Amino acid sequence: MSDVIRLLPDSVANQIAAGEVIQRPASIVKELVENAIDAEASNIYVLVTDAGKTCIQVIDDGKGMSETDARLSFERHATSKIREASDLFALRTMGFRGEALASIAAVAQVELKTRPASEEVGTKIVIAGSKFESQEVVSCPKGSNFSVKNLFFNIPARRKFLKANSTELSNILAEFERIALVNPDVSLSLYSNDAEVFNLPASSLRQRILSVFGKKLNQQLLTVDVDTTMIKVSGFVAKPETSRKKGMHQYFFVNGRYMRHPYFHKAVMDAYEQLIPAGDQITYFLYFEVDPANIDVNIHPTKTEIKFENEQAIWQILAAAVKESLGKFSAVPSIDFDTVDMPDIPAFEQAAPVESPKVHYNSDYNPFKSSASYSRPSVNWENLYGGLQKADTHIEPDTTDHFSDVAHTESAETGSVFSSAFNNTDHAVEKANQHLQIKGRYILTSVKSGLMIIDQHRAHVRILFDRYITQITNRQGEGQRVLFPEIIQLPASEVVVLEGIMDDLSAVGFELTNLGGGSFAVNSIPSGVEGLDPVQLVRNMVHTAMEKGNDVKEEIQNVLALTLSKAAAIVYGQVLTPDEITGLVDNLFACETPNYTPDGSVVISTIKDDDINKLFK
Repeated sequence: MSDVIRLLPDSVANQIAAGEVIQRPASIVKELVENAIDAEASNIYVLVTDAGKTCIQVIDDGKGMSETDARLSFERHATSKIREASDLFALRTMGFRGEALASIAAVAQVELKTRPASEEVGTKIVIAGSKFESQEVVSCPKGSNFSVKNLFFNIPARRKFLKANSTELSNILAEFERIALVNPDVSLSLYSNDAEVFNLPASSLRQRILSVFGKKLNQQLLTVDVDTTMIKVSGFVAKPETSRKKGMHQYFFVNGRYMRHPYFHKAVMDAYEQLIPAGDQITYFLYFEVDPANIDVNIHPTKTEIKFENEQAIWQILAAAVKESLGKFSAVPSIDFDTVDMPDIPAFEQAAPVESPKVHYNSDYNPFKSSASYSRPSVNWENLYGGLQKADTHIEPDTTDHFSDVAHTESAETGSVFSSAFNNTDHAVEKANQHLQIKGRYILTSVKSGLMIIDQHRAHVRILFDRYITQITNRQGEGQRVLFPEIIQLPASEVVVLEGIMDDLSAVGFELTNLGGGSFAVNSIPSGVEGLDPVQLVRNMVHTAMEKGNDVKEEIQNVLALTLSKAAAIVYGQVLTPDEITGLVDNLFACETPNYTPDGSVVISTIKDDDINKLFK
């Protein structure tokens, strides 16, 4: 039997490792900037071309490397952070496995210029696809200068799966923001295609947050600071009144490392229970300091998932710390007895005589007595029917028939009044084509097979979606100019996304002006969405586009149309007039796919006659 097990060549092994470490250009930016921080750099510059696909350059003024170190740094498992296994449990640096540079060199063309402060000249190394090409002496500043070109040039299949430039650049900016938020003492700059995106001088943590996300955030942040023997928690949480459904800035860091932690996120949100609407989110920037021996950061290739030894106890400490901040800064609402414009209620005087109310009635009144001298009070049946409309249900024809029978048992004169009233009701129901609205949510209508129930909000979403998609496709959207333009402030990672969908926003009627610095003026909004917050509407569409991460133009257009449709659709609880009900049903069945919303929710459900009959057996 021939041998089948063999060792992989280093170049193949490095490509396999690169598949875990280097997923996209943002991964390279993260690894190189973190290495620069570990090298104690004070100033770091990041320059990307074509969202990093063509070139990523990271320049720092850190310690630099000697000729030997520079050569060894591209070998697998070459690291300056670990000497023995126990060091894995005392790490306070970013990278440590020694795979980053080897992985980068396996899938790109890399050039490194580096010089330590103790040397007069530096070293230049060129490697492409794990193949060492040259090493020479060069004159260069102290620190390191990495240039990574043509990512995945030797793996076309991987390069083909890279997203559009706007998406990849957004990912780069998101990684850059995370690093900036945890290293405020380091000056960081980023340029995209020679245009400055970030210029963040060294500053305090609060100022760094404001530099990244905008000064408007300053009035929203509450300080969190608690120190225990198990963990130290510091940072900021936002005031309850700033909550929103999506798009909030939520960051956890532990020992200077960004992490995702749904369990701790729930601890923060529990502190806001009954302070914010259900389903809303809140902004927070929370920093943990723990003994490295009590956490494991090596459970995920990107090291964003971290396991804690005492998660339940930390959960309680975190929730208590947030609640303390909310209480300390009076973020918890209190009962406020506002006496302005209230009526003057006199105090009760015990000595004043109390008189019982007197009842007046007509002892000669007989409802069954026909008399010319008696004048029956007039009844405004139109108002009565309007009142019925505002109730949970409209009157069905079957109900009308029932009351008509009762009305005929009365005297001729009394019956004529009821007959007139229900003739008016019949007329109104007939105008609604026999449709019925119940609970301000559903529309019922009779069909041959039984009873059809339509969700009014979802039906309107379906109708509006088709309308907006048509407007986007044909570029026929009508805009409604706002009296005073509203200003929206976005971080750099969201500005890129907004610019990518700007044409489609214009197609449905939005008009935005770029004011620079991440600020945009909303000058016009689509017709039919008046009354909605235009800033929040644009923000929601940007965040939805970021969440979907789609690069196909058609998919982005669908996301915009759906977001706009959900915002503009009639809400649950809105009572509709008969004409509005008829129009909604007619427009729904004019759609190609009336049974479902664009995102797959059921619009129409039918109860068959047989199932209805079974209810009464």
